[in-house]
Amino acid sequence: MFEISFWAMGCQMKAVVDSESLHAAAALQEVPRWFAAWERRLSRFREDSELSRLNRSAGRAIPVSSTLWEVLRAALLAAQISEGLVVPTILSALEAAGYDRPFERVLAEAPWELAGTWTTRTQAWQWIRLDPGQRTVTLPNGVGLDLGGIAKGWAADRVVRRLELYGPALMDAGGDIAVSGPMRDGQPWPIGVADPRRTAQVLPGDLPLIGVIRIARGGVATSGRDVRRWRRGGQEHHHLVDPRTGRPAQTDILTVTVVAPTAYEAEIAAKVVFLLGSRDGLAWLERRPGMAGLIVREDGEILCSSQWAMEPCGAMSGSDLDMRHYSPR
Repeated sequence: MFEISFWAMGCQMKAVVDSESLHAAAALQEVPRWFAAWERRLSRFREDSELSRLNRSAGRAIPVSSTLWEVLRAALLAAQISEGLVVPTILSALEAAGYDRPFERVLAEAPWELAGTWTTRTQAWQWIRLDPGQRTVTLPNGVGLDLGGIAKGWAADRVVRRLELYGPALMDAGGDIAVSGPMRDGQPWPIGVADPRRTAQVLPGDLPLIGVIRIARGGVATSGRDVRRWRRGGQEHHHLVDPRTGRPAQTDILTVTVVAPTAYEAEIAAKVVFLLGSRDGLAWLERRPGMAGLIVREDGEILCSSQWAMEPCGAMSGSDLDMRHYSPR
């Protein structure tokens, strides 16, 4: 089994191929390069990225690369699937909350006052114009895109599709996890689900776990406000914006983990459940038999959908597993 860990898209990444082939080892070395190329297209934190150039060109039809075109279409499909809860048009809302630079700099450098005014234009995704013939995108005036979560889910799925040519593969893209199929011995992959109630004073490799899920194929994603949160204007803010208000979501959920057919679908579902809250979010999951989820509420209570299956781990810590689901969301 070969693996590689690296930093990309503001998160710790890990790719694994269950193979003894040197071709598999060589393919793994390409994964950081793939992410570097995708960041040059999709990062809102790079002034020279293709996405940043598009965000500065609202009101004009802009030709885009096949990568940006594909991820933007995936983001707009997510908006439709989620009925407007998971949308890409939240850039100004994130900036208003203070998330206007990479997260480590938000904590270290950002001013204590808010960075802008709250916006309700987060539903402007419906007004984005796509021209498939010319492959151009026209953003409404005053609207910018953030593709972060969708891009990570998309990337995780893309990586395992490429790596499965060399053997069973797993990609953990900052907590968005894709699995191509069972390991060589036919066993599913073990993925530890971190306990957000007990992680404040421990190092990432030693995070305590709620339990272990075993995934043979599909995707896993976690959304939460346990990691990416900060204080501005005398209030605590986080990165999960509710498009209905244009503000960081007010919800009784601390984190939610969802298993779905793909990492992309798991990413969408986890955010929907988080925004709906524990009662409505759990009901939403129960209506989707291809998905399962675990919710950790702010008060510490744990709720699971009827399809959820997990092995308890007692005193086991994240360092006891090869696969750890602990990256910032």
